[in-house]
Amino acid sequence: MTVTPPLAGLRVLELARILAGPWIGQVLADLGADVVKVEAPEGDDTRKWGPPFVEGAGEEHLSAAYFHSANRGKRSITADFRTPEGQALVRRLAAHADVVVENFKVGGLEKYGLDAASLRAAYPRLIYCSVTGFGQTGPYAPRAGYDFLVQGMGGVMSLTGEPEGAPMKAAYATADIYTGLYATIGILSALRRRDATGEGATLDMALLDSQIAVLGNQALNYLVSGNLPPRLGNAHPNIVPYDVFPVADGHIIIATGNDGQWRKLCEVLGEAGLADDPAYVDNRSRVKNRVALTERLHALCQRYTKADLLAALEKVGVPAGPINAVDEVFADPQVVARGVRVDLASAEAKGGAIPTVASPIVMDGVRQVSPRPSPRLGEHADEVLNDPAWGGRLG
Repeated sequence: MTVTPPLAGLRVLELARILAGPWIGQVLADLGADVVKVEAPEGDDTRKWGPPFVEGAGEEHLSAAYFHSANRGKRSITADFRTPEGQALVRRLAAHADVVVENFKVGGLEKYGLDAASLRAAYPRLIYCSVTGFGQTGPYAPRAGYDFLVQGMGGVMSLTGEPEGAPMKAAYATADIYTGLYATIGILSALRRRDATGEGATLDMALLDSQIAVLGNQALNYLVSGNLPPRLGNAHPNIVPYDVFPVADGHIIIATGNDGQWRKLCEVLGEAGLADDPAYVDNRSRVKNRVALTERLHALCQRYTKADLLAALEKVGVPAGPINAVDEVFADPQVVARGVRVDLASAEAKGGAIPTVASPIVMDGVRQVSPRPSPRLGEHADEVLNDPAWGGRLG
């Protein structure tokens, strides 16, 4: 039985490049939206952010892997916003769109008449989502926003890394990706409201806002106590033991979430009495005495191999796991069984397919991932411009 994607019929005009904006478009495309990506004549910057590049069936490559990480499921056309023709094309498409996504600097589209105020005045039902580094208001609004800078400004780097080491960013673009996800939630909420009121919405999404929002318990630890959260490496600020531990042949993660799991951990390690030590009997005590306890546990864990200790902990229900390299991630039987890697058919690609990491959304047993690979630059110009759904005429 063919299942209709949940956002089938939704039209999204993406005037975005790099990551946060395209991430929004990709999530919506995975859910069935028709996403038209309007690129400058030279293309999205990330098409050139390689190596590695996806190899083509001929001599030319099909853009950098980075581009393909955020652009599957879309149709690509080109337009030069600096020209009257390009501006007219975007306005024509906006007239038929449900959603516009853009990530230009604040005011960057105003001179072309493609900003939120201009397009929403013409099309009141439009959901217009602007993504910037710092938002449309405030003293930093005019600044360009970059994920690395925002990780630093948003506090996450002060929390990441070893206590005596340098501040450390995450290995992937947290501010960009979280902003893309929060923006997608905002767009879907605005569409739901439009169903009730008939009115569109203007969304002001900032990388800095999103990065601070996902500080989670670390932010509240500070706001409640007034104490700055320290860098703890892999340790947890509120739970002990919840860390990386050395074993005879490497390292594993042990993540005890309650006193019952703590007691079972001690039994597995052959030190049942440790659970009753007044210094470690409950989580508050263990947090207070984390340094001494961690040293004890390091010594105990190193008596076991990775496989043996993980098996023993799994048997008694103590949360623990390996630290996988990326190749091990995609070879993991759980990951394979869940179909997280998907190979999208592409006649232009060497080998006939382009690999992708599927959306984590599974609805009614169906993983929501577009079957369409990332587009070549301007690939769908004729198709989109002749599509009646976007104001064109067949023929």
